Amino acid sequence: MKTQEITKDVNEALSGLITLLSRFDQEQINVVPFEGSWTAGQLAQHMVKANSGFADILKGPVKDTERKPDEVIPKIKGDFLNFNIKMKAPDILIPEAKNYDKNELVSGLKSIRENVVNAAETLDLTKTCMAFELPVYGYLTRQEAVAFVTCHTLRHTHQLKNIYQKLIE
Repeated sequence: MKTQEITKDVNEALSGLITLLSRFDQEQINVVPFEGSWTAGQLAQHMVKANSGFADILKGPVKDTERKPDEVIPKIKGDFLNFNIKMKAPDILIPEAKNYDKNELVSGLKSIRENVVNAAETLDLTKTCMAFELPVYGYLTRQEAVAFVTCHTLRHTHQLKNIYQKLIE
């Protein structure tokens, strides 16, 4: 994949999440749409926590990669874009059950989009990120880390659409 395509994909995914979240009014952000679901605010807070971590990982320490720099992407896509499976977030990324401010969440997501897109445009995506080893995937290259942000965002955008649909029924 070319850097331009990777950057476009992550920008579109994050922009789609922001646009959809912006459709909720402040009251809807904190309504549990159905049993067992997060609120839209909790989902957005989860994305802020997870994606801000990836912005840091992309800019953190790296080493030369000893494999194809996109080798793990098919597994990431297969896992995160399979909407039929239920996943559990790591405890550190589980959002607190509280009232969230829509504008703060949107602002946080916009900042993350700027940071991740900037990193994708300006850094060597073939390098392996050494700041954090992901369970299941291991150390990711920057290209794989950006793909992770993209696929993780698409997964939660899909969930956010379901939440929104339930709230407007």
